[in-house]
Amino acid sequence: MKKVEPLEAILWSIALPGFSQLLSGSIIKGLFFVSLEFIINVNSHFNKGIMLSFLGKTAEAANVIDYQWLMFYPCLYMFAMWDAFKMAQDKEKRYQYIPFAFGAYFVTIGLMYSPLVYVNGIFIGPVFLPMIFLIPGLGIGFIIQYLIIKFKKLEN
Repeated sequence: MKKVEPLEAILWSIALPGFSQLLSGSIIKGLFFVSLEFIINVNSHFNKGIMLSFLGKTAEAANVIDYQWLMFYPCLYMFAMWDAFKMAQDKEKRYQYIPFAFGAYFVTIGLMYSPLVYVNGIFIGPVFLPMIFLIPGLGIGFIIQYLIIKFKKLEN
C-alpha cells in the first residue's frame, strides 16, 4: 500500500471520492467510492446543477437537481475524505472523524434548506448553500473535537 500525505489525500478526495483510495492502493474501496459517486452524480443531475449554478442560473439548477439522490452525496463525499485522511495518517488521532461528520451533517442541512434561501433577493441554490454550510460544520466539528479531547484529559 502506497503512503500518501494527508493533504494530498484530502485534495484527491475533493477532486473525486475514491481517487485517494486508488492512489494509495485500496483498489476495491476506491472503485466502490468512485462508482457510488458516479451513480449518485448521474441520478441527481449534479454536474448539470453545478454548471448552471456557476453560470448564475441557480433557479434552473434547483429545478434540474434530483434532491432525493443528491441527499446521499454529502455523506459519501465527507466519508471518502475522512477515510483518505485516516489512511494517510502515520498514527490515527482520536476523534479526528468529528469535523468530517459535522461537515457532512451541515452540508446536508444546507442542501435541505437550499430551495428556500434567498440573500438580498438572490437565490443561493443547491450547490452554493451546501458549500457555505460546510464552513460552520467543520468549525463546530473542530470545536467539539477539541472539547472532547480536553475533557478526556481532565478526567485522567
